[in-house]
Amino acid sequence: MKSFIALTLAALLCATTVRAATLGPDVAVLQIQFPKEKQPRQVTIGLYDDSAPYTVENFKKLITKKFYNGQRFFRVFPGSFIQTGDPASRRGQTDTTGTGGPGYTLPAEIRLKHDKGAVAMARLPDKINPAKNSNGSQFYVCLQPLPKLNGQYTVFGTVLEGLDTLEEISKAPTNSNDFPLPKITIKSIVLAPRDQASPTR
Repeated sequence: MKSFIALTLAALLCATTVRAATLGPDVAVLQIQFPKEKQPRQVTIGLYDDSAPYTVENFKKLITKKFYNGQRFFRVFPGSFIQTGDPASRRGQTDTTGTGGPGYTLPAEIRLKHDKGAVAMARLPDKINPAKNSNGSQFYVCLQPLPKLNGQYTVFGTVLEGLDTLEEISKAPTNSNDFPLPKITIKSIVLAPRDQASPTR
C-alpha cells in the first residue's frame, strides 16, 4: 500500500510540474544610446515564443516596423526595474507620457515569473482592466526578482546580454515622475538568430 501511495504521489507531481520555459529561435538586439557617448550599448533579449506567443509575435511586428526607434526610457527605479515602449516618450516628459501605445491591447499570457532579467508587458490597473490585458507596446525589465508581480503581468522575454547597461539606466537622476533627466534612447531594435547572441548577462 505504501509503495502504491508513493507511486501515485510521484505521478501527481509529474502531472502538475510546469514545463520549463524555453527561448525561441530569435532574439531582440537593442542599441541603447546614452548622451555624450559616440557608440550605443548593446542589450540582447531572448524571447519566450511558446509561453507568450501573441505577445512575442506583436513585439516582433513592432520591431520590424521600427516602432521603438527613438523612444526613451520613461520610468526607472534604481536596481528594481526600468520601463519603455511609449511613443510619446520621444517628446520627453509630458502629461500623457506612460499612457501611449500602438492603439490596441494584448490578451494576458501570464505564465512566467518575474526573475532577475525578466522582460514583461505593462498594463492598466485591475480596476479598469480586470482581464489583465497588456499594453500593446510598453514593457519593463526586472533588475532583481520581483515576486509580488508574479501572476499579474505577462513575462515574454529575458535579458541575455547587457543587464549592467539597464542597471545603469535605472540609476539615472530623475524628475518627480521617475522620468530620467538624461536623454537615454533606444536607437534601434533588430531581430537576430539566438545562436549568434552572447549567452552572458
